[in-house]
Amino acid sequence: MVKYVFITGGVLSGLGKGITTASVGLLLRSMGYSVTSIKIDPYVNVDAGTMNPYMHGEVFVTEDGGETDLDLGHYERFLDINLSKDNNITTGKIYLEVITKERRGDYLGQTVQIIPHVTDEIKSKIREIARRSSADVVLVEVGGTVGDIEGLPFLEAARQMRLEEGSRGVIFVHVVLVPKLSTTGEFKTKPAQHSFQELRRIGIQPDLIVARSERPIDGGIRSKLALFGNVGVEEVVNSYDVDPVYEVPLILKNQGVDRLLTSKLGLEYREPDLGPWVELVERYRSISKTVRIAMVGKYTALKDSYLSIIEALKHSGIHLGVKPQLVWVEATDVEAGRVDPKEVIEGVDGAVILPGFGSRGVEGKVRVIEVIRELGKPTLGICFGLQLMVVEFARNVLGLERANTTEVDPNTPHPVVDLLEMQRGVVVKGGTMRLGALPARVIKGTLAYRIYQTEVVYERHRHRYHINPHYVDALESAGFRVGAVSFEGFPEMMELQGHRFYFGTQAHPEYKSRPLKPSPVFVEFLKASARL
Repeated sequence: MVKYVFITGGVLSGLGKGITTASVGLLLRSMGYSVTSIKIDPYVNVDAGTMNPYMHGEVFVTEDGGETDLDLGHYERFLDINLSKDNNITTGKIYLEVITKERRGDYLGQTVQIIPHVTDEIKSKIREIARRSSADVVLVEVGGTVGDIEGLPFLEAARQMRLEEGSRGVIFVHVVLVPKLSTTGEFKTKPAQHSFQELRRIGIQPDLIVARSERPIDGGIRSKLALFGNVGVEEVVNSYDVDPVYEVPLILKNQGVDRLLTSKLGLEYREPDLGPWVELVERYRSISKTVRIAMVGKYTALKDSYLSIIEALKHSGIHLGVKPQLVWVEATDVEAGRVDPKEVIEGVDGAVILPGFGSRGVEGKVRVIEVIRELGKPTLGICFGLQLMVVEFARNVLGLERANTTEVDPNTPHPVVDLLEMQRGVVVKGGTMRLGALPARVIKGTLAYRIYQTEVVYERHRHRYHINPHYVDALESAGFRVGAVSFEGFPEMMELQGHRFYFGTQAHPEYKSRPLKPSPVFVEFLKASARL
């Protein structure tokens, strides 16, 4: 019988529930149990695709083209599995389904209410994912914090599932913040106490408490949390800040979380096989060589906007034995003249031209790209990054004045980047981009082929614009060569001949990078940057 673990959070969002969920999943998976993870986001958006990254961090794209919460990236990286867009449940999805059923007449004669209709829909979605995955254990992270108005129907559905599935069929893990006052040096449990009270008011009693803190807490704090959380002291564990985050499963294992989980779920205990994970953490800690990488983007004030790229660089660094030091370059600061791009780029070993949308900061990015190309620094352009590499090259090498992407300048005389044919006439914005894992034909004899070592590669995409095929001959005649082509016929990857590493991809290879299986694109980029 499938088991369910609900992970809830208190005090504030962004507490680390996603890492906790992924770590719990890794422990169970390391014991030989099949696991899947669900992220519940109580916002009313149907998905994360229409959000600005400053609102909710990066949009993580699944193999089947889902634009989802970034926590699905944590799950995929820790568990080494591909999840579906269905693994991200939102208020928007639930209410859309309920209203569709009401209009269709499925509820004829009934007054449609939060309980039972909305909560039944939530439970149905969770159980359907469990059925399709054939998982032994389904982890369900409830986004936001206990007490949020929009999250109440999801917590009520979880409470009902505990009644329906039994105490060994559903357990609750509650993550709370234990802050330390800088003035006195004391850990404070009062925020956690209020969180426990709110959870009990809803009708949920936690089975396991994860105390998040900056530094390890002492036994007295653990006892106090146990008292007010109404659990045993051994059922309070501490997850403190570590680098890398891939150490968190090991920290939880050392506190007996693996045995607690199997005992409470009525599963056979098996010693987790965490050898590769231990080696990964030890390898990371032993690295002394650093490589400075410029991160050129327009959402740099919130680093989570580029979370998968940061992690992909880290994965490749562990593989190669180098530690990336990230130097953030805000394109709007360059555009406004507040930052001298040459001064910054001269001090780094390589640069990533980050993805994005819209006109803000574009000219700043183009200016940085020009400096990078002229200085010969290893460069990786991702999605919009590749497109602006082409814009810069067209202007400054081909001499095509005002060359641009039609996304930024619809009236450009040289639309070197243009709207995809399939996107013309598209009015609805949500879920209509070119999304998910799509094939590209890699050309032999190119850097792209050296990276992938295969003629067809599947990477995940998220874009409406593409490199205009009408300009390929001119670009290639000047040395900016196509390395891979989409099955629809436009460039997917481009590379500058005679350059140590100047490579752009329309896809997002960061989404498929895993700690133990780094993306080959990022490996080759870091190798060139570190001169390995």
